[in-house]
Amino acid sequence: MQVILGTKIGMTQIIGEDGVVTPVTILQAGPCTVTQIKTIESDGYNAVQVGYGQGKNLSKSVSGHVKKAGENINPKVLKEFRVEVIPEDVKLGASLTVESFKLGDKVAVTGTSKGKGYAGTVKRHNFNESRNTHGFKGDIRKVGSIGSMYPQKVWKGKKMPGRMGHDQVTVKNLTVAYIDVEKNLLGLKGAVPGPNKGLVSVEGEE
Repeated sequence: MQVILGTKIGMTQIIGEDGVVTPVTILQAGPCTVTQIKTIESDGYNAVQVGYGQGKNLSKSVSGHVKKAGENINPKVLKEFRVEVIPEDVKLGASLTVESFKLGDKVAVTGTSKGKGYAGTVKRHNFNESRNTHGFKGDIRKVGSIGSMYPQKVWKGKKMPGRMGHDQVTVKNLTVAYIDVEKNLLGLKGAVPGPNKGLVSVEGEE
């Protein structure tokens, strides 16, 4: 089962035997523990819940929930992956590591993009600035008119200033270019969403 949770470390380069330099993002991936298995009979759908990291001060409800997978399991993060069929080798309390991936595999990575705070339309939606001459008085980054005389309202979805970033982003079709089983490192060709030390989930693409 090619699913795992991890932390983004940063970007670097690896040099192949043919001398080709490949930009990769290094992830501290796993090990993760299977904390729950959901089935159609019991929950209405098939899914595998995994835990990652070492949490502290867990609530009694979470502690009791993960205790079913084994003693001394205190995950910092719990995440559920939906699957069509539960793999036979996935059992409650099983460990998921980078060994389930191979070089050249295609994966999809989900993370939270960097938050940019409150931003205007020039930065947020790539609007053009207004002219800086003929009486604009320096108001070159203002939105300007946001609607016409009819229908006397602003349509939903109008591009306006607001919070930018800190959204869930999924990048598909990334290639596994580096694997270190001993150190639980996974290198993916290309960029991964989110800041360094940010949580990411990796899921294999069939």
